[in-house]
Amino acid sequence: MQDFRKLKVWEKAHNLTLAVYRQTRNFPAEEKYELTNQLRRAAVSIAANIAEGSSRDSWADFRRFLQIALGSMNEAQYYLILSRDLEYVRAADHERLDGLLVEVRKMLTTLICRLRPSSR
Repeated sequence: MQDFRKLKVWEKAHNLTLAVYRQTRNFPAEEKYELTNQLRRAAVSIAANIAEGSSRDSWADFRRFLQIALGSMNEAQYYLILSRDLEYVRAADHERLDGLLVEVRKMLTTLICRLRPSSR
């Protein structure tokens, strides 16, 4: 349908993923296969589902992948809250990353609404 790299929401989601990777480098070693991995996977899933959905044959399929990305976003947001509460992430860093999540969420929900059959 379209090149995902041209979508602003994908670009923002990709930047969010890079920020999560940078932040989790400082997590404790014992979290490498636990919280670090879970948070990274959730962040990657956001951008990956946008990319995969953009190649689908119908707007309905694309919308379904965007909804999956939204679910991954909620998962990532929870892991960030947990990371902050465990004091792996400073409050200021949490606010910055949460702000990125909120921005991507707004873009995703707007795109999902635009792809609804009644909106097309």
